[in-house]
Amino acid sequence: MTHFFDRIPKIRYEGPDCTSDYAYRHYDPDAVVLGKRLEDQLRFAVAWWHSFAWPGGDPFGGATFERPWFGDTMAHAKLKADAAFEMFDLLGVPFFCFHDADVRPEGASFAESVRNLEEIVDYIGQKMAGQRTRLLWGTANLFSHRRFMAGAATNPDPNVFAYAAATVKSCMDATHRLGGENYVLWGGREGYETLLNTDLTREAEQAGRFLQMVVDYKHKIGFKGTILVEPKPQEPSKHQYDYDVATVYGFLKRFGLEGEVKVNIEQGHAILAGHSFEHEIALAASLGLFGSIDMNRNDYQSGWDTDQFPDSVPEMARAYYEILRADGFTTGGTNFDAKLRRQSLDPEDLILAHVGAMDVCARAFKAAAALYEDGALEAARAARYAGWNDPANRTMLQGATLEEISDRVLRDGIDPKPRSGRQERLENLWNRFV
Repeated sequence: MTHFFDRIPKIRYEGPDCTSDYAYRHYDPDAVVLGKRLEDQLRFAVAWWHSFAWPGGDPFGGATFERPWFGDTMAHAKLKADAAFEMFDLLGVPFFCFHDADVRPEGASFAESVRNLEEIVDYIGQKMAGQRTRLLWGTANLFSHRRFMAGAATNPDPNVFAYAAATVKSCMDATHRLGGENYVLWGGREGYETLLNTDLTREAEQAGRFLQMVVDYKHKIGFKGTILVEPKPQEPSKHQYDYDVATVYGFLKRFGLEGEVKVNIEQGHAILAGHSFEHEIALAASLGLFGSIDMNRNDYQSGWDTDQFPDSVPEMARAYYEILRADGFTTGGTNFDAKLRRQSLDPEDLILAHVGAMDVCARAFKAAAALYEDGALEAARAARYAGWNDPANRTMLQGATLEEISDRVLRDGIDPKPRSGRQERLENLWNRFV
């Protein structure tokens, strides 16, 4: 026991009328919603990096958190794992996620870093054997160290490319050993700052080859999970190559990987790209790419990624409605890629941030599920496009020529009149449930 979370009780569902801070009011993991337990619908995960590795700094100030596991030794790494699994048990979360740099200290050489990772993976595996919490996904940190300042897969230095490839192999091995259900690639430095020193074609080809190697290695080792790419615009590079879902899809099509790779979509990244969270989820589902989500929120008055815990039921309900329309999660889940505010210093803050976020998501999901089950919104959507069910209209999309369509318009005297999209009526319907 680390004793870091002493005096904090195990969090259980106590219902909406509960007055304790240390209880779920809306997240009942065993409640059945749309035929599945709520835990299995939402598949919550804790992010190792924000919850246990982040020191509480921001662009204008250094660390504010003091944690007994902060340090650069294997003993610190194991203490961090002890604290993590204590928190997983208190919260009752089914999953966690990690980068290699979150769980092990950096070695003096690549070989030492790999040995450190293998040792801590063995230790985490032992912790997992005594608990129900599993690994949602693992990933490699290819952005923090100064060696990656010009990118990893897209770096002009082939030695950095090689180092990044070797790092990903070690992280895929770790994820596979721990039974991870996905492997994520986030290109935090895959972009450019100026075209004056950038060859766009070369860097795209490097990134494409890198991802092809990842997919090949997945099949070689028998990893049954999903490979996920996480889109993010602007930050930290001015022009990120994985800007949004549409950009990632174009990249995957270019290199023939659209059948092998899906996306992990973060709310904060969607906002930075000028989209809504639900837009990115709906587009990914439309393109056959939807995999998983990082749940958080941004400060809408800030121009950078603030990674706050979610607090808006209506906003999250829009996202979960689109996830339901995409038939829900398979290997993916709801990962809280969110961090405490730097003034939130206490162990209780870390627990209660997750309690509140899980309740917000549960309320949002149940509202979205009620509307989805009601069917009125989907019926209205189907009615709007009902004209395309007519065989003559379907023919326009199935081989008719411009000349044939023109002849039909002239022959039948087609003169369409505008029809209402009924937006406000549908918004009223939505608000009856949310």
